[in-house]
Order: sequence, then C-alpha cells, then structure tokens
Amino acid sequence: MRPRRVLPPVRPSVLPPFVARNLRDGRFRVLAAALVLALAALVAPPIPFTRTGVSVLAVVDITGSMAVRDYPAAAGSVSRLETVKAALRAMLPDLPCGSRVALGLFTDRRPFLLFTPVEVCADFAPLDGAIAALDPRMAWEGDSRIAAGLFRSLAMAGEIDADLLFLTDGQETPPLPASGGPTFDGKPGAVRGLIVGAGGYGLSPIPRFDDRGRPAGFLGESDVQQENRSGPPPADAESREGYNPRNAPFGAQAAHGSEHLSAVREPYLKRLAAETGLGYAHLDGPGGLAAPLRAAATPRPLPGRLDPRPALLAASLGLTLLALLANPLALVQRARRGRAAHPVQTLVPTGPIRT
Repeated sequence: MRPRRVLPPVRPSVLPPFVARNLRDGRFRVLAAALVLALAALVAPPIPFTRTGVSVLAVVDITGSMAVRDYPAAAGSVSRLETVKAALRAMLPDLPCGSRVALGLFTDRRPFLLFTPVEVCADFAPLDGAIAALDPRMAWEGDSRIAAGLFRSLAMAGEIDADLLFLTDGQETPPLPASGGPTFDGKPGAVRGLIVGAGGYGLSPIPRFDDRGRPAGFLGESDVQQENRSGPPPADAESREGYNPRNAPFGAQAAHGSEHLSAVREPYLKRLAAETGLGYAHLDGPGGLAAPLRAAATPRPLPGRLDPRPALLAASLGLTLLALLANPLALVQRARRGRAAHPVQTLVPTGPIRT
C-alpha cells in the first residue's frame, strides 16, 4: 500500500484576492513600473557633471576682398563672407553648452567688438542672428591691414579672457611696403586661438559696388593700389625705368600687379600665425570649423547639470505603451501561429470539368 502524500497546509494570503491577482499579471507590473518612473521624474534633481568647452572671440574680416565669390555652391558660387558666416553658424551647435562666443568685425586696421562672450545654448538665437546679419556694408573703411587688425584682435581677446578666432583671406590693402608689415610686440601664445584662411587658391576678380551697395562689375588694375610706395624702395628699384634716388626712388612708371585680383594669402597667414603663437586652418567650406577651433583653443572646464526627467518620462511612456499593446500583439501572434499550424486546404477537382 502506497503511503498517502501529505500536502503542505495552504497559507492564507495576506493580500486581498484582487490585489494578489493583479500582482501576478505582467501588464500590471509594467504599468506599476511606469508609474514609479513618472513619479521619479517629478522629484529627480539635476545631475551635476563637468565637461570641456571654449570661450572665443570670433573676428570676421568684412573688407572688399571677402565679397569674392570663389566657393562652389549648388546655385553657382557664394562669397567668402557668406561661407564664413555659414561656417560660424554651423559651429555653434557643435560646441558644448556652457561654451561662450563673442563676435567682432574687422576692417581697416582695427576690430570692432559687437558683444562680449555669451553662452552658446542659452543665447543661441541672438548669436546665430547676429552672425547671419553680417554684411560688407558695415565696413567703415576700405583698407584691409591684416597684421594690424590681428594684433589688436589679440589684445581685445586678452581683455575679455577669450581665445581668438580670426577669419580672413589675408589680403592686405594697400599692399605691404617693401620693408614688410608691422611686427608683433606681444608675447607669442599668451592668447591662444586660430587664424582661418578664407578663399580659393586661384586668383578671382574682386566685385565692385556702387554707393548703395549694389554690384557694379569688378575692380580693374587701375582701381586699386598695386604697390605700397611708403618707406624705403625695394631692392630692384635701381633697375626700374626713370629711377632717381631723390625724385623717383620707385621709378617713374606706374606700378603693375594683380592686387585687383584675390586669393587666400595662406603663406602670409601662416607666417602671422607662427609669429603670434596661433594655429592656422584653411576654410574648405561651410562646415568643419569646430574641430580645429577646439584643438587650438584653451580647454575650459564647464560645470553643467544633466536633467534626467526627459529620460525618465520617456521610459515611463514606453512601458505604458508596452502594457497597452501587449495583449493585442499577443492575440495577433497567437492567430498567426494558429494559421501556420492549420493551413487552409484548397480543394482540387479530380473529375472532368463540365461547361
């Protein structure tokens, strides 16, 4: 005779039957987890962390040669200034929040500060709008003394505790004298930053504009100064026609050259970068400016806060949708399995078909 099997006594549940039944339901547990995440989103504090950003003064050359259209585009070509503006606007979203950017203009021999550094995320709209509004008609002088403008921009960046981003094609107007340009009397590397050379490598005509800023053709050879005849004459002055050491030290003939045409003066800009301790990069198009800037600028620790509430609410919404769609999806899957297990048989006639 087999011994009787003694079952353990059934313990009464401490929970009401309705609650116990729901706790065994997977959808209820998912909805409960979604509720917990939603409540956590209401009280979750920001998470502090530190990241690396930059503080930079962007000085844009708006002189006449920056209107040269030598960047290819879908509709033909765009000017150097428009490409510089597009590159700066594309750079802003690539900088981490907390980074600060100031904006300045350059023409003649001095920069003009439009505004001091502002935060790129909180003040994105006004910063982007100010860059988009840059126009060659803002220039107050027609000359373009690149070295003098660069040196003063470095001093300005040091005053506002920022690195320098100097964007220019490097064409000096009037040309540098035979004795060379001004010398940098500051400490190389005291202000870090980047010189960005804008423009193509081939010579292109410089647009001319009328008094109302409308295009009026291109500059000719006689419209610009082809040689700077201030200071001592060049070494080959004695071989020029009409040379007189007193009355015509530069010769008697008008100077000829290609100053009415323009290309990026990259060797000159690289020499200025080496002299001042800055980096150099060529602007190949309207993108890719943030990476060389971060490489050349001073890394600055930026305290920040990460808000976990959007992630918690998104997870809560996802779990809620999963709970609501679990039953319909299970029914669809069960129906598919049933059709696969019991396929519908098609009757094939075996006898002759009467018509």
